[in-house]
Amino acid sequence: MMNLRSKRTRIAVAGLAVLAMTLSACSSSKNNSSGGGGGGTGSTPAKKTVKVGLAYDVGGRGDKSFNDLAAAGLEKAKADLNIQTKELSAVQGESDQQKADRLTLLATAGYNPIVAIGFAYAGSLAKVAPKFPNIHFGIIDDNSSKLPNVEGLVFAENESSFLVGVAAAQATKKKNVGFIGGVQTPLIQKFQAGYAAGVKAVDPSIKVQVAYISQAPDFSGFNDPAKAKVIAEGMYDGGADVVYHAAGGSGSGLFQAAAAKKALAIGVDSDQYQTATADQKPYILTSALKGVDTAVDNFIKDDAAGKFKAGSVRFDLKAGGVGYATSNPIIDPYKAKIEDFKAKIIAGTITVPTTP
Repeated sequence: MMNLRSKRTRIAVAGLAVLAMTLSACSSSKNNSSGGGGGGTGSTPAKKTVKVGLAYDVGGRGDKSFNDLAAAGLEKAKADLNIQTKELSAVQGESDQQKADRLTLLATAGYNPIVAIGFAYAGSLAKVAPKFPNIHFGIIDDNSSKLPNVEGLVFAENESSFLVGVAAAQATKKKNVGFIGGVQTPLIQKFQAGYAAGVKAVDPSIKVQVAYISQAPDFSGFNDPAKAKVIAEGMYDGGADVVYHAAGGSGSGLFQAAAAKKALAIGVDSDQYQTATADQKPYILTSALKGVDTAVDNFIKDDAAGKFKAGSVRFDLKAGGVGYATSNPIIDPYKAKIEDFKAKIIAGTITVPTTP
């Protein structure tokens, strides 16, 4: 009797062991399924969590230009990464110390990487970055840093400006065009130099009017639409019928003047035809495109993948980092000549100047 009970017990235990192994195998099969071949449901890997800090230039989100492109780059990165972000904006007339305090706030809060949007952060970043050697910083429009935790993201703005200069030279009926710079700095003078060169490449007799809204270290020229409007009106009254701006948020003043005068305007950084008001759109010939969104997106994703590299990255026509907008059909008659010059720049047969 004892032997019979013992035998039954051993059989029951063995049965339970087989059942447990079967359930375990089924569970493992479901968890490891890729969804291919055997028809399993699969699973999506969790997105990597990254804490990203953005320090905007004057104007911040909503400037429909430089800062909004940086914000768009952040949104692109969110499509592939789980991003926790802190976004802070500069205020008009602030000091380098205030910029340094903003970067320090982001760093001490554990945001890594941190992107400084604009060359105005160069001085403050040089002071802050050495204090946080384990945090990676990116800065738009500056490649002066030699620090091991800073990467500069710079652009060939002179090349895209050349292309819109070619457009302006073809579109002008008065052989008179204008350029409005936000702040007179070497960076904005690159836009001026490229634009004037593009105009003159088509017709050396065309007049190019030039004006700046403010002088460094006064950076209010990037966020003063009222002054930009007055300057633009003066250029149109002075004979210009196409005016290009490199003035950030101030550009909306140019577009207001262009619509009122029924003259042409050229935007900058983003395709500003897309964000213009209905009454302004017919007068925005094109925009000189600058891939700030691509630069920010690439920087964040590369850093998350362990590919941070100190130094600088240059976005030019050949790399597709700059260009011109074609949203407004009125640009169509001028595209063939623009594309011809574009090909020559990429080939190296034309070297676009960087200074006026």
